[in-house]
Amino acid sequence: MAKKQKSLVNKSRSSSQVPRIGFGVDIHPFKKGRSLILGGVTIPYKKGLKGHSDADVLIHAIMDALLGAASLGDIGKHFPQTPKYLNISSLVLLGKVKLLLKKEGYKIQNIDSTLMIEAPRISGFIPQMQKNIADSLELSLDRVSIKATRSEGLGFIGRVEGVAACATCMIR
Repeated sequence: MAKKQKSLVNKSRSSSQVPRIGFGVDIHPFKKGRSLILGGVTIPYKKGLKGHSDADVLIHAIMDALLGAASLGDIGKHFPQTPKYLNISSLVLLGKVKLLLKKEGYKIQNIDSTLMIEAPRISGFIPQMQKNIADSLELSLDRVSIKATRSEGLGFIGRVEGVAACATCMIR
């Protein structure tokens, strides 16, 4: 009986045209000796982000938003901290998330995201981040929004101890 219910759940997922919204958040501390990678772009800076993969907080937040919208769990469920994923590019993982959504019958409508980062300044890198993410998800650029904000010296972000990102998405 459980198998039958599971197949009904999967069928209703793929046959539904009702828009679904997802939300994702990620936070990583800075760490010396690593490259700073945001949105698949290596940003010149004295520190990178600590993490098992490349620690790309922006892409991690986007992946969690997409997976959440489809009720498929989170990135830890699909990409655990095993040697297979050590230092892997988050753009590669984002491509795998796209395939998971496609397998379930979902199409990505749009993504809106915000990086919370005090330093370095990243506005000049946002167009390339947007292109990387759009290309990985096979979306037009106008369906991927990336913004950045500072915390004006407040909290761990303001003390330049780490970076946070959040993302929302809509899928059908």
